[in-house]
Amino acid sequence: MHRRLIVPSALAASLLLAIPASAADYAPGAPGIGDPYYPASGNGGYDVSHYDLRLTYQPKTDLLEGTATILATTTQNLSRFNLDLGLSVSEVRVNGKKARFTATGDHELEVTPASPLPKNRAISVVVRYAGKPSELKIGGWTAWHRTPDGGVAAQEPDSAVWWFPSNDHPLDKATFDVSVAVPDGTQAISNGVLTSQSSRLGWTRFNWRSDKPQATYLATLAVGKFDITTDKTDKGLPVLNAYSKDLGAHAGAARASIERTAEVAEWLEEVFGPYPFNALGGYVPNVPSGYALETQTRPFYSPRQFANGSNVSVVVHELAHQWYGDSVSVHGWKDIWVNEGFARYSQWLWSEKEGEGTAQELADYVYAQHPADDPFWTVAPGDPGPDKQFDLAVYDRGALALQALRNAIGDEDFFTLLKGWPAERAYGNAKVSDFVKYAERVSGKPLAELFDTWLYEPAKPAAPAAASPAARSRAAAPAAKPAQPKSWKKIAATNTVHDHGDRGHHGH
Repeated sequence: MHRRLIVPSALAASLLLAIPASAADYAPGAPGIGDPYYPASGNGGYDVSHYDLRLTYQPKTDLLEGTATILATTTQNLSRFNLDLGLSVSEVRVNGKKARFTATGDHELEVTPASPLPKNRAISVVVRYAGKPSELKIGGWTAWHRTPDGGVAAQEPDSAVWWFPSNDHPLDKATFDVSVAVPDGTQAISNGVLTSQSSRLGWTRFNWRSDKPQATYLATLAVGKFDITTDKTDKGLPVLNAYSKDLGAHAGAARASIERTAEVAEWLEEVFGPYPFNALGGYVPNVPSGYALETQTRPFYSPRQFANGSNVSVVVHELAHQWYGDSVSVHGWKDIWVNEGFARYSQWLWSEKEGEGTAQELADYVYAQHPADDPFWTVAPGDPGPDKQFDLAVYDRGALALQALRNAIGDEDFFTLLKGWPAERAYGNAKVSDFVKYAERVSGKPLAELFDTWLYEPAKPAAPAAASPAARSRAAAPAAKPAQPKSWKKIAATNTVHDHGDRGHHGH
């Protein structure tokens, strides 16, 4: 009798040992990565290390066909997981085996692997998909630009769902190989280095490699007919710039600006430290938008940025982002100041270098432009909210905060900070609070109150402490309106860098 009771329980125990974990231990990955601004952005349960995208694009019809291979590691015991993609999927394989999949919501692809995936396991996911990106609208909005000779993916806070499956949030950065076949006579531009190209049966395939971690929104694709210039920097980095052949009257000014990319990057290395990536460049497709975007290694510029002539200031802004925004990326979208405040301030430093107005003169001018009752002062650059994420205040008040910091800690510590931050945080993510702590550590001064005043309080602060005794005495005198710095119009012309079209807030 005793034996008959023991045998079944022993058998049950042996069965449990044969199963790595009970079904109850496996759970679906979260459908969002946890960003309060965009709850549906990204996914939980895994971390991507590499995207391999093999694409074919037909400009005449806007048909994009792709096979994406995603290498990732599970971060929990996964019964299923989500990818972000808006195009139609025909097959998904996980670790070589066919997986079940279903499209949910605007852009969620739910994948159920043949077997549950244990935590800390390296996995490969292959997704075959196709569609016309220009026909995909999410919340009435699209990140895909149709051009007369092709198409372009370049948007913020997201563009990936229009052209490849991903974990679409800056917290999950990865390396990229992007291979694109297009009809002969057409080019495909992407991030990083063009490793090879080959032609066969009327199609040319371009193979691009971005070998440092890259946020998904910073991945770009541009297909069309371009005039391409190539060069190398003094340090041997390849420079590739591309200009749509039909830019019309904007063509000369665009080239006169973007051909100075290597020069600007050399200067930025003096300010921010070594350039963090494997290539440089920029591209100007024939699109009607007005914004620019820091797509990694190869910023996107709208032709309208050059409507009033050349503007190197916009090149400074987008290249500054290679350090502040691309190498060091936001932890969440509320941390946008660690991108935009610094990119705008770099324009002020360029003005200082060019003798067209010091950063202090620009700060004084911006400060004087906005009276105390201006809604400008109600936007908190340190946490502006999704509806104000790209508000002018994030840029200009964000740069004022840096001038106030510079005056509080002195030039030596300030410029040590500007170089040290992208070195310490290279290829990672950071919050505004991380920078505040870092600035306190480097300067040895308590700075929480200063940052609170300039980044969070919904009121006009007292004027930033002037840098010199002469300036202090001027500040003490009855307020005269500061003269407009010579660089102001060029800097103000770049205000549209943050006008990302009819972006909408579609939960992304």
